[in-house]
Amino acid sequence: MGPMVGESTPAEPPKPAYTAPARKENKAMKLGGKTRDVDSFVDQLMSEGERVASNQSVVNGGISKTSRAPQISTEPVSVAIEEKISLTAGRDGGLQNMEILGLMTLRVTDENCGRIKLKLQGASNKNIQTQTHPNIDKELFRSRTVIGLKNPTKPFPLNTGVGVLKWRFQTQDESEIPVSINCWPSDNGAGGCDVNIEFELEDTSLELNDVVISIPIPHGSGSPNVSECDGEYTMDTRHGALLWQHPVIDGQNKTGSMEFSIAGSPDDFFPVTMTFHSSKSYSGISVLDCVETDSDNPVKYSSDVSFIAEKYEIV
Repeated sequence: MGPMVGESTPAEPPKPAYTAPARKENKAMKLGGKTRDVDSFVDQLMSEGERVASNQSVVNGGISKTSRAPQISTEPVSVAIEEKISLTAGRDGGLQNMEILGLMTLRVTDENCGRIKLKLQGASNKNIQTQTHPNIDKELFRSRTVIGLKNPTKPFPLNTGVGVLKWRFQTQDESEIPVSINCWPSDNGAGGCDVNIEFELEDTSLELNDVVISIPIPHGSGSPNVSECDGEYTMDTRHGALLWQHPVIDGQNKTGSMEFSIAGSPDDFFPVTMTFHSSKSYSGISVLDCVETDSDNPVKYSSDVSFIAEKYEIV
């Protein structure tokens, strides 16, 4: 599973490069057998995990708070679930493409807790495609939604983040859009536009935090005259964008609208982009329990979920 494909919108400068810290070669993942291919596969998953965890989104040149620092776990087993969405929809309706990529990473820090299984809540959408790491018991996952090693006598590697499960969902079905955004600029006949923009959370099981909807503002047109606004807004004059901000969008705060007037033509106000982070996954995949392989006795664990928008644009 490679990184998402998605060119930056014209209003955005290139995203800052991220250099992964040097990693020592992980010998432990050899687990008795298929060495080189499996090691490279794990390295790929680990690097993907690092990319997701360190991701920041650039909104018209400004860094937006779309990702949280990973929580530091004091438990012997910690699980990180990381998802990112890439979505492009048309201004007149229709979904051009939507893709969700997810990765579950397991880290064991106590050598006495290496031989474990994770009992999971499966994906809420049957069209989400899942894939286990080659050293994970695929049949155990398929039949019981449990993550365990093919060779149950072996422990998971110590002090190493290991990708154990990844998933992907791709669709052009408009009903799957988590948040719909409708931006409607109208020529006011006086060399300017009246712009109405609204959003609605379509998937009310989600809770999105630090939401920023960014609307391009034509260069040299000054600041918009905002007549109505749910939430808060700021004008980023340096990058020519009106930033519409919401601390949380959820089932209790699922709609919002804003109206403003400014010089320009209707095409000037696209693409509209959105960033957010969430501690609830889109897929619904979660950890229900962590147990010892042989006894099924519970093992203390922590679980951290991060769902972010890598690209979310209305063009």
